Amino acid sequence: MKKLTIALLSGGKSSEREVSLKSGDHVYEALDKEKYKVIRYDPKTEINRLVADASKIDAGLIILHGPFGEDGTVQGLLDLLGIPYQGTGVLGSALAMNKIAAKKLYEKAGLPVPPYIAVNRGEEIDPEKIANQLGLPLVVKPVQGGSSIGISIIKSTQALKNAANIAFEQDDSILIETYIKGIEITGSVIGNEKLKSLPIVEIIPNKEHEFFDYEAKYTAGLTQEICPARISDDFTEKAQRYAKIAHSALFCRGYSRTDMILKDNDIYVLETNTIPGMTPTSLLPLAAATAGISFSKLLDKLIELSTQVSHPLYATKALKGRY
Repeated sequence: MKKLTIALLSGGKSSEREVSLKSGDHVYEALDKEKYKVIRYDPKTEINRLVADASKIDAGLIILHGPFGEDGTVQGLLDLLGIPYQGTGVLGSALAMNKIAAKKLYEKAGLPVPPYIAVNRGEEIDPEKIANQLGLPLVVKPVQGGSSIGISIIKSTQALKNAANIAFEQDDSILIETYIKGIEITGSVIGNEKLKSLPIVEIIPNKEHEFFDYEAKYTAGLTQEICPARISDDFTEKAQRYAKIAHSALFCRGYSRTDMILKDNDIYVLETNTIPGMTPTSLLPLAAATAGISFSKLLDKLIELSTQVSHPLYATKALKGRY
């Protein structure tokens, strides 16, 4: 069988650049070089080279996080170049990256979300009014972005404006929502039309971290990740169902990972990642491994799914039937 030429995109210019590079290294090492010729590109500096090479690329692996990578921009470029890629397209990527748009679609689909308000840069913030509406503690986060960058948990009205300023460093719009203390879980799905649920992962940051923040996410040993999660079968089924609903509500494809909070008898949906982390400490690879899918086989599956997406610009690639 002829090797497929794979464009591996990592790096970029968002605040999550270092995470992307680390994920890209991990993906590169795991790809089966007997099946694939892998060419690496950093969109921060090598867009021109990617465009020049487009005709010889069979499929792309987008291992980018945050703006200019996970928000539909690079996906649109690959669409124009006729390069199939793993994961969600332009529409779903943009929707999932915008936490306000995502929440509205979650609500439309019947998924429970924490109460929230959105604030744009320049708008007045009345801490007392917001606390009366949403209660305390509160979570303050940029509307677009990931890896918990710019997120604060505040327990007093006095801390709200400073937390808002931190979030505004990342985006022109921020989200303020009720903090729900419970069991942090995440549910991953794989597939296009037919979705497969992976085991639910339970996330327990160490006592020095109040939530699953950037340091807790990417520093080995700071977070305990338990898979399958220590929750009942009923809650497991509900969390897996919610992950599938979120995936479909946001027009995702290929794969996604949806973060949730379990409190008492309720599960609240927080956000959906259309390009989940692929570092050695990342959650989707852990869930896949628990389901008996090695990291290398997971990448094979994502590449296979990318070639099955129907798109008129991909017709010349003639990839169907090569697996």
